[in-house]
This record gives sequence, structure tokens and C-alpha cells, in this order.
Amino acid sequence: MRPIAHVCPAGGYPSASSSNAAPLDLVNLSSLMKLTSGRTATTIGLIDGPVVTDHADLAGTNIREIPGRLAGSCARATSIACMHGTFVAGILSARRGSSAPAICPGCTLLVRPIFTETPFGNTAIPSATPLELATAIVDCVDAGAHIVNLSAAITQPSSKGERALEQALDYSAKRGVVVVAAAGNQGTIGSSAITRHPWVIPVVASDLHGRPIGYSNFGNSIGRRGLSAPGHGITSLGTNGQAFIFGGTSAAAPFVTGTIALLQSIFPKATASTVKLAVTKRRTARRVTIVPSLLDAWSAYQQLANTGLH
Repeated sequence: MRPIAHVCPAGGYPSASSSNAAPLDLVNLSSLMKLTSGRTATTIGLIDGPVVTDHADLAGTNIREIPGRLAGSCARATSIACMHGTFVAGILSARRGSSAPAICPGCTLLVRPIFTETPFGNTAIPSATPLELATAIVDCVDAGAHIVNLSAAITQPSSKGERALEQALDYSAKRGVVVVAAAGNQGTIGSSAITRHPWVIPVVASDLHGRPIGYSNFGNSIGRRGLSAPGHGITSLGTNGQAFIFGGTSAAAPFVTGTIALLQSIFPKATASTVKLAVTKRRTARRVTIVPSLLDAWSAYQQLANTGLH
């Protein structure tokens, strides 16, 4: 089906439940999660769909809504936008011990929806224009986010929209707010205004053996500056009280976002650039492949620990 607007969720849609131990262990996040659940001073901007904020496994977490055109809480729990936003929120902020990865429940989550809720049976893909996406990025930065998670991909770029996105990403870089973005699931080789921006960390999906999944988007900028993270069979929160499985780069991106949030919680004196370099391994030789390396959360922690920035 052809998308009817410019930006759509970069991942698939949820279905039934499974374990998250394997994806966390694959990228060495389990060890890092034993050190901290994050701190409230570390703030994540979630640009996605609205969230079931009263979900039992999100209750008590630090979730705030950024005022905008759309409400941060779901009005229609069966909408794809709500399911998508709640799923990604669960990966980041669900309580430990829930069905979700629950990487950084101690961090503050700023919900800034860009996807309009429509009935689940509606064939329209939840969408927003690039200008709305740019506005959402700026809103997250101005609201105090340290990291922005963007599980969305541009499908019909325009020159005006690309300029607005570039300016918003430049603003994020100037303010030291790391932007983690799903690379998209069109199975193409190339780049977009988001993935080619030097400040963005593009994320592709891998299977549970660490092998990149073919439907992810790849490209020179993605291979040089991006990461691969688990994006197959990921379990997180559903909107009906049950767990769901989700796949794609939308599910992979929050593993990188959550890692950065944990590291910034442990190393509050580290600059955004320092943490970004540690996570993306940019101190190593220049990469020439279109396929990025696999996230290694513990290696990034060790690199930062050696700097004495505690």
C-alpha cells in the first residue's frame, strides 16, 4: 500500500509474546542494566505515537507529555499509532521485571506524538509531514531532552521538508541532544535527510544472531555512523494489558537510545559527543561498509569508565 503522507513508523506491527533476554544479551545491555535503571535527570524525547500512560507496567515511571497538536496519552488504544508508541515506550521505560526490555525506567520520558490515531482496521499508515517532525525535534530539545528517539522514516521527502529537518537536527547538535533514528524498513540503499545528518545515529535491525535483517535500509552514512541493534521478535508492552512481539528498525532504535540514556545516567559529566563516540566506536578506523557494526553497550561503558568521568 502506498503511504498517504511523508513520515511513517519505521517498524512492523505487534503480535504475540516472547522473551527479551536474548536481545539484551546480544548487545551486552544486561550487564549495563545491572548497574543502573537510569536517573530522572536523564531525559529521553520519544517522537512516535501516543502512549498508554496508565499501563500497569508504566505506572510509576517518569513520563511527561510535551504539549503539541496531538495528545501524549492514547485516546484510542486499538489504533496503530497508540500500539506503536506504547511498544517503543515499553522498551525504554517499562518497569523492570515486565514483559518489555525495560532498559531505562528510572529516566524521564518526554512523549511527543507525531502519529494521528486511527482505528486499527483503517488502512492508512500513521503519518506526519517532515515539517511536523522537525517541529517535534525542536520541541523535545526545548523541553530538556538529552536523547531523542525517532522510530520513524521519511517516505516522501520534499526539499522544504528536508531543509526543516536539517535545521532541526543542527539545532539538536548545537544543544548537545543526541538523535537516534530508525534507518527504515524499505530494504533500500541510500540515505535521507535524517540518516545522512552527521549528528544522527541511524539504527538498522539485526536478528538474534547479530546479522543485519535484509529489509533494513543501508547506506554509506548508515554504515559509517550508525549501529545495528536487535529488531526481530522483540517483546514489549501492548495496549490491552498483554505483551506483543514487534520487528523492524523501530524496535531496534530504542536499544541504542536506552544504552545512551543509561550511560549518561552513570556518567553525567560526559558530553553528548563523548558518549556518542563511545557508543558508535567512532575512534576506530573509518568504516567503508554500508552495514553498521552491532551495538556493544558494555564496551561503550568500559570506554567511558576509562576516562574517569564518573
